[in-house]
Amino acid sequence: MTAIQKSGEYKELCIVCEEEKELGIHLNTSFLCVECEKTMLSVEPSEPLYRYFIEKLRKIKSVQIFS
Repeated sequence: MTAIQKSGEYKELCIVCEEEKELGIHLNTSFLCVECEKTMLSVEPSEPLYRYFIEKLRKIKSVQIFS
């Protein structure tokens, strides 16, 4: 589990920067911090950083629901 509880703060491990952060969004079972989300939204596909984000986001696992 990526959730961390420290002195009343609830932190999770960001899938991109791999740092513990309080604020962010969940993508399936993964957490993306606000800072990485903002950076991702400003990066152009022609920039090298774009490829970095693509590689990091490949770690996201889709959840299969069996019924």
